[in-house]
Amino acid sequence: MTHFKGKVVLCNCDDPYESDFFKYFVMNFRRLGITKLIASCYAGSPVAGAQLAFSELEGLTEEEAAARQPYKIEITEIPDADGDGSIGLADVEYLLRHDANILTPLKGDGDFRSAECMALLDEADIVVTNPPFSLMTEYLITLVKCEKSFIVLGNINQAIYSDLFPFIQDGRIWLGANSGHFWFRVPDHYEPKATDYRQDADGQKWRRMGGICWFTNLDHYKRHETLVLVEKYTPDKYPTYDNYDAIEVARTVDIPEDWEGVMGVPITFLDKFNPEQFEIVGVAKTWYGGATKIYPPQTQVSANGRVSTVTKLNDGAVVKGLFLIQSASRCCARPPEWMSDRKM
Repeated sequence: MTHFKGKVVLCNCDDPYESDFFKYFVMNFRRLGITKLIASCYAGSPVAGAQLAFSELEGLTEEEAAARQPYKIEITEIPDADGDGSIGLADVEYLLRHDANILTPLKGDGDFRSAECMALLDEADIVVTNPPFSLMTEYLITLVKCEKSFIVLGNINQAIYSDLFPFIQDGRIWLGANSGHFWFRVPDHYEPKATDYRQDADGQKWRRMGGICWFTNLDHYKRHETLVLVEKYTPDKYPTYDNYDAIEVARTVDIPEDWEGVMGVPITFLDKFNPEQFEIVGVAKTWYGGATKIYPPQTQVSANGRVSTVTKLNDGAVVKGLFLIQSASRCCARPPEWMSDRKM
């Protein structure tokens, strides 16, 4: 809560027609103590009027609203227009009706990299949004280089992208307090599923996605919680990689409390990572110069019998005779050097 007090908050990938980020900050504008809220969108919304009836306010049909020029909204105060003692969407609609300067069109396409959107970023203190996953690396690096605080929704597998991982390793980006399976509202045309699907009393469809996390540089309590370790190292339980000098730890909870060397842990370790307890030294796919063996090409036979030559064994850490550790799921960590003379 205190992170937002007196701050300018920017949601620069958020059309208020559909953005729950914008809706949250509008509804909690006073409670959070926000100085200013800015939202900008890349293109017209496919669900115009679903939350705020801007199309009605402006005399537009939904089709016209969806095709219109991208815009920005800047709010510095939300009066209790209906006098009910709380701030709601009705108050926001009143504000838009009576202040033509709140919503203004953008000159360009609303891309966060455009000059006018970068000017909005310069004004902001904290950025909160759900950017296009395909642009996540460039988006986060832009925020770091501009020295902005941020809370950004993404997928945990993006943490080990080659251009983004160094920022994770150097402690300039880390995971937020919650990650895992998140529920998302989906359009009516989504087909029902046997699992990870529900429909609420209002008929709204929901789908659950795994591997969701928050990327942030705002400190939080969970980042400093000591991971309690109870397992003891044995060679049988923790095999050494055939092509890398480290042990395999299949689950974060199984990290041995008496091991002081490098270990390969699942990417979900980042959700429990405490920089005072561990050091991130690399990710399996890049090896950071630590590979001890290069394998020759292998013959692969697909389910339909197609034969091909591959070098996949060189893409990650290998436990000889057992399995290949997929490079996308292994993070390499160890106790920090200052703990090397004692147990964790």
